[in-house]
Amino acid sequence: MAKTMKDRIREGYLFTDMCEGMPAERTKAKLLMKAFNETSAEEIDKRFELMEQIFGKKTGAWIEPPLYFCYGTHISIGDGCYINFNCNFVDDGQITIGERVMFGPAVTIATVGHPINPKMREYMYTDPVTIGNDCWIGGNVTICPGVTIGDNTVIGAGSVVTKDIPANCVAAGNPCRVIREINENDEKYYYKDRPILAEDLAEEAELRKNP
Repeated sequence: MAKTMKDRIREGYLFTDMCEGMPAERTKAKLLMKAFNETSAEEIDKRFELMEQIFGKKTGAWIEPPLYFCYGTHISIGDGCYINFNCNFVDDGQITIGERVMFGPAVTIATVGHPINPKMREYMYTDPVTIGNDCWIGGNVTICPGVTIGDNTVIGAGSVVTKDIPANCVAAGNPCRVIREINENDEKYYYKDRPILAEDLAEEAELRKNP
């Protein structure tokens, strides 16, 4: 059976995106994106209704507008995620984000690239991006096609992630590389020499009861 263009996209072959209803799908996505980005801070229910339309299913994620994407339906976001403003998802290919993942502002995830050969620059290819559970992606990070980031990992602000990053580590840089593993010291200190104290957490928990 002959492949469709959408088959080629899913399977990583060269493709173009001006057929098989894709322009209409992107137009619909842009209208939903515009509606979501124009919601006010008081229209929380409306935001969640639009998110269900954008992603094709309900999500327990919290997303700060503006958010930018190509299709929306190629993005899977787990419950408990927080996505800060100005994030960009180039989702010609699949983007899978686990649960309780935190994004700083202006994170870009790209699943599509073009051949280096300038004579073939009109073509595209996709490679999916996967982010595990409980990750923290710092502000202005760029995640390139084909990257997988393991559970619990922290990606430092401004990093360009070109290769897979394993679980349970801190990574940063351009290109992004592992700096160290998450260790027992991280259970004692939350930032530099600031200790994690039971009484401090109890005070914070009490304060959050007051809206």
